[in-house]
Amino acid sequence: MALTLLDAQNLSDSKLSAQIIDEFRHDPLFDMMLFDNNAKAQGGKSLTYVYNRVTTMPTAEFREIGSDYTAQEAKTTQYTVTLKPFGGSFEVDRILQSDEKQIMDLIQFELSQKIKATRALFTDTFINGDSSDDENAFDGIDTALTSSNTEVTPSAAIDLSTSANITTNGNLFMDELDKMLSNLDGVPTALLVNRKLASVINGIARRSGYFSTNEVDSFGAPVTKYAGIPIITLGDKVGSTPSVETPIIPIDSTSKETSLYAVRIGLDGVHAISPEGNNIVSTYLPNMAEPGAVKKGEVEMISAIALKATRAAGVLRKIKVG
Repeated sequence: MALTLLDAQNLSDSKLSAQIIDEFRHDPLFDMMLFDNNAKAQGGKSLTYVYNRVTTMPTAEFREIGSDYTAQEAKTTQYTVTLKPFGGSFEVDRILQSDEKQIMDLIQFELSQKIKATRALFTDTFINGDSSDDENAFDGIDTALTSSNTEVTPSAAIDLSTSANITTNGNLFMDELDKMLSNLDGVPTALLVNRKLASVINGIARRSGYFSTNEVDSFGAPVTKYAGIPIITLGDKVGSTPSVETPIIPIDSTSKETSLYAVRIGLDGVHAISPEGNNIVSTYLPNMAEPGAVKKGEVEMISAIALKATRAAGVLRKIKVG
């Protein structure tokens, strides 16, 4: 069974659980993500998900009467993904929760902040996850797309670093973007960018008229689209501070270059995985009636992502925005 967060929210029999899922849905990538929630423990201590990634598409042809077709099969490669737990905990002193509640409900505040951090960690890992660097994480799409046929790297950087360069090179950017999109196996669900590139795209949009902003998302925020494809702005990495920019889609500190990702979300494209059942998100709230001065709460997800077809995602490199 495949679920979106909206599905999980509607299936929840708890008002609190529905509110918590609603918090996660405020991340646009989370809101559109599809979860295949049938991963099961295969023995040992891990949850695994086995799937075949389509690497060679099938062909079709005409034939003469009395002759056979030339046999050709689609090629797949088997992948095994291990789901990983992630989230965080917080502690609240019972006196502060009880006596200062008129100022702030500390449990609700800490829960909300922990949800934001968990959202950011999932989104960061969705893009940048590399289990060879962190064995506790799952692999993201950047790892899967490196050296693939949907990775487009121009010979020279597309310089959009100044207003004049946006005017001069805006069409070049759209040409290279179209080239990357043409490599995909269908229209992507979204284009994923950082805030800096999003602001540059707004500049190109004003000059070209090839973008639209006449729709809103589930929460009323305007959505910019290119050729009908929503452009989703990803935020900062978990633990970022207001004074230091650490975008999930990085900008090279020397070259000032960044990337743009395209994903087609679907069970035959890119999707997330969760354990069997409907609870994509789990929370463990403090019980203030139990002994102990300091109470602990937790937010946790168990997930990973699958790329079912190599051409269901793509990336455009070397976009200079610094």
